[in-house]
Amino acid sequence: MDWQHIGLDFGKILLAAILGGAIGFERESHGQAAGFRTNILVSVGACLMMMLSLEMEHLFRHLTSDAVVRLDPGRIASYAIASMGFLGGGAIIKGKGSVRGLTTAASLWLDTGLGLAVGAGYVLPAIATTAVCLLILYNLRHFKDYFSRDIYTVLTLTFRDLGRPLEDVKEVLAQYPGFKIQFINYYHYIADRKVTYRLRLHSKEHMPWGKITSRILQLPGLDEFAWEEGDVP
Repeated sequence: MDWQHIGLDFGKILLAAILGGAIGFERESHGQAAGFRTNILVSVGACLMMMLSLEMEHLFRHLTSDAVVRLDPGRIASYAIASMGFLGGGAIIKGKGSVRGLTTAASLWLDTGLGLAVGAGYVLPAIATTAVCLLILYNLRHFKDYFSRDIYTVLTLTFRDLGRPLEDVKEVLAQYPGFKIQFINYYHYIADRKVTYRLRLHSKEHMPWGKITSRILQLPGLDEFAWEEGDVP
C-alpha cells in the first residue's frame, strides 16, 4: 500500500470533480438538464479511466516481447472519448428550425478530455483549459445579441370569409422591413364560410414580434391565430 500514490490518485479524482463541476455549474445555471452532477460524473469517470490505462501498463511491464499480452495505454482513453457521442447525443434537442443542446454536448465531451488530462498528470493544462472554457461559456453568450440570425416561421390564420383578409395581413407585414413571404397555402371551408392561410415567412431574429402579433390580432374577422417555428430549407 503506497499511501503517497493513493493520495495522488485521490487528488486527481478530486481535481477532476472540481473542474467538471465548474463547467457543470454554468450549464446548470443556464437551465440545461446535463448540469452540475452530470459534468462531475463524466469528468471523474474519464479521470478514473485514464488512471486505469496508465496502471495497466505498470501491471504488465515485466512481460517480455515473447508474451501474448499486448497493451495500448491509450485504448481505454480513446473509447472514453468515442462513447461520449451517446451521452452528448442525448443532450441535443432538434426542433423544426433549430438545434439546441450542442454547447452542453460539447461541454460533456470537454469534461472527458479534462478528466483524461488530470488522470494522466497534465494538471496545469487541464486547469488552464477549464479557465478558458468558463470565460467562453459565461461571456461569449452575450455576443449573440449583436448578430441577427435568419428565422423561418409559419403563420396560420383563419378568417371568417369577409373582404380580402390576406391583403390586410400582407399590409401589416410590409410595415416591418425584414419579412419575406416565401409561399402561401390557402384553405377555403365553404360550409363554415371560413378561410385559412398558412404563410411561410423568412425574417431576422430580432423583430418586434409582440407588436406584429398585436397588429394581426386586430384584423377584422380573425377567428384563429398560430405562429410556429418552421423548417430550415
